[in-house]
Amino acid sequence: MDSCKCPITDEIFEDPVIGDDGHTYERKAITQWLKKNETSPMTREPMDINSLKTNYAIKKVIQELKSTFPSQQEHYQFQLDVDIRKTRTRPLFQGFGKSIYEVEWINRNGPPIILLKIDGAKANREASFYVKLSCHPYIVKTFGLVQCNPGSFMLLQECAPHGDLSELLRENGFKPIELVLRKIFLQICDAMICLADNGIIHGDLACRNVLVFQFNPIEPNGNLVKLTDFGLTRGSTIYSMVDSPSMTTMTIIPIRYVAPEILRNPDKSNYSEKSDVYSMGVLMWEACSYGELPYSSLSNDSDVRQRKLNNERLPQPSQCSHQLWRIINECFQQESSERPTFEKLKDLLLTLHSESTNRMKRQQPVINEIPCKYCQQLCSTNELDHHEVKINTFYFSLA
Repeated sequence: MDSCKCPITDEIFEDPVIGDDGHTYERKAITQWLKKNETSPMTREPMDINSLKTNYAIKKVIQELKSTFPSQQEHYQFQLDVDIRKTRTRPLFQGFGKSIYEVEWINRNGPPIILLKIDGAKANREASFYVKLSCHPYIVKTFGLVQCNPGSFMLLQECAPHGDLSELLRENGFKPIELVLRKIFLQICDAMICLADNGIIHGDLACRNVLVFQFNPIEPNGNLVKLTDFGLTRGSTIYSMVDSPSMTTMTIIPIRYVAPEILRNPDKSNYSEKSDVYSMGVLMWEACSYGELPYSSLSNDSDVRQRKLNNERLPQPSQCSHQLWRIINECFQQESSERPTFEKLKDLLLTLHSESTNRMKRQQPVINEIPCKYCQQLCSTNELDHHEVKINTFYFSLA
C-alpha cells in the first residue's frame, strides 16, 4: 500500500515522485535503485528513470502537515483559547452529544478548521494516531486533539467548504450524473479500505458523513469528497463510551442504514467490514436518489427494522443504471459472508466505470495527452488512469 513513507527508505517523503509503475518514491532513493536494478522495486517490471514525475498531490499533503505542525514537540495537542478560538459561541451543528463549532487559529496561518466535540465518549489512542490515519486523500484531515473535560473529547479538523453530501444533494440542487456518483463511490471505497486495513469500523456510513470539498455534476474528476465521523459507534475500537445521562452518537443505532445482523443483535462483535459494506449500499442508494431518506415512506423505525429483517430491499432509484444496481444489491445480502469486501466493491465499481468511460471515449474525438493533476504534466489517458487508481490508495501506514 502507498503511504506518506517511501517504500524503499521507510521515511517520510521530502521529494516524492511517481514512477510509471504507479507507485510513489523518494526521488533520490528510486533514482539510485533504478541505476542499479532498472526495474520497479514494487512490480519488478522494467522502469526508466525518465518516467519519474513529481507527485504534487502527496507533496502538498506533506507541506500542509509541516506548516501546521512546525514542531514535533506539540504532539498534536491543542488548547482552546490558546491555540484556537471559537468564532461564534453557538455551534454550527448540535445533536445527540455531537457538536461542531467554527474555530480559527491563534497566531498561526493555517487552513480553515472546525472543532468536533463528542460527549459521552473518550479517545482510546494517542493524538498522533488520529492525525496519521487522516493522511489520506479521502478521509477528512484531523490536526489533533483539543483538551476538554473528562467524559468528552474534541477533534480539530479541516473545514469542508460545501458541507456534507446529504445536504448538497437534498437542498442545493446537486444532481450529478451516474459517472460522477460512481467516482464519488470510488473515493469513499478507498477511504473505507484504509479504515478496514487498520481494523477500524465506521459504523455510521451515510451521505451525511461524507464531506464535500469539490463538486461538479457532469465532470467526474471535478469532485472530491472525504469521509468523516468514523468509529463513533458502540462497535468502535478507537473510541469508548463513558457514562452519560442522555443518548449520544456512540449509543444510537442508525436503523435505516445499519446491517440486519446489528438490528438482530447490536453486540460489538456484529460490527464488521461487511456491516459497513451493507451501509455503503444504503449510502449509494441515497446518493442515487439525490438525498432521499431511506424508507422515507415509513415514519416508524420499528417498521423499517422489520422490513430490513424480512429482506424487503430498497427500490431501484430511477437515476441508477441496472449495472450499478446489481452492484448495490450485492451490498444488501442478508448474510454478511455473501457481501463483497471494500476491495472487491472497488474492483466492481472500477470495472463498471472503465467500461462506461471507454464507451464514451469511442464516441468522442481522441485526445492523446491531457494535464494530470497529480504530476502536473501532460499524460496519456492510460497514464492518467494509472495515477488516479494508485494515488487514491495512498495513506499513512500505521503498522
